[in-house]
Amino acid sequence: MISYDVRFTLLVLLLSAFIFQQSKIKWQQIKLVVKLIVIFAVLNLITVYIFSPGHGAYLYGTRHVIFNFGYLTMTQEQLFYELNLAIKYLVTVPISLVFLITTNPSEFSASLNQICIPYRFSYAVSLALRYIPDVQADFQSISLAQQARGYEISKKGKVMDRIKGTSQILVPLILSSLDKIQVISQAMELRRFGKNKSRTWYMYRKFSRNDYLTLSLAVLIIVIGILFIKIDGGRFYNPFK
Repeated sequence: MISYDVRFTLLVLLLSAFIFQQSKIKWQQIKLVVKLIVIFAVLNLITVYIFSPGHGAYLYGTRHVIFNFGYLTMTQEQLFYELNLAIKYLVTVPISLVFLITTNPSEFSASLNQICIPYRFSYAVSLALRYIPDVQADFQSISLAQQARGYEISKKGKVMDRIKGTSQILVPLILSSLDKIQVISQAMELRRFGKNKSRTWYMYRKFSRNDYLTLSLAVLIIVIGILFIKIDGGRFYNPFK
């Protein structure tokens, strides 16, 4: 996330794509999330260009014009900067999806506690991960209920009708989420959660050889990223020098 060296990010992109391919995640599991991320990424790139079309030239210290549109003049530097932003999205999205879909929340919270993170925070992360499928299920249920009441949310409807229909889902979804949060909090309080300084974990596992290899690979990637920053003299690789 720190580096803007395209050589390093492309290297991590290959690793990210390999991990995603090995996870064997089905397209139906991630279709909605990927579409939302793509829309957000494209809007972000367009917004960066509209509000700061000269930021790339400012960062790299040179200005090579591709198209002259006055304020919205496109330069090689701006295009290269936005290419770096796009690659960073491509790097982080597959790894994030693999993490969310293939990680057992209880195992992850136990692992966080193993590296000295307080178990209260570890358990909070576990609850958040477990709640994602519940939110998706609630969204689908509320969506079907609203469509039965006449709100058009399907692809057949007009854009404004679909936006209006989707907005009718948000309030019930938020209220049901708050209600579930209250129920879970009360249940945890009744079970005296947080009374003791430590706790045991049902899903606790000792580190295996593969765990140590994975940690070593993560450390190696970080070291390589730091070396690139040292070589570049900062976070940005400048091919325009």
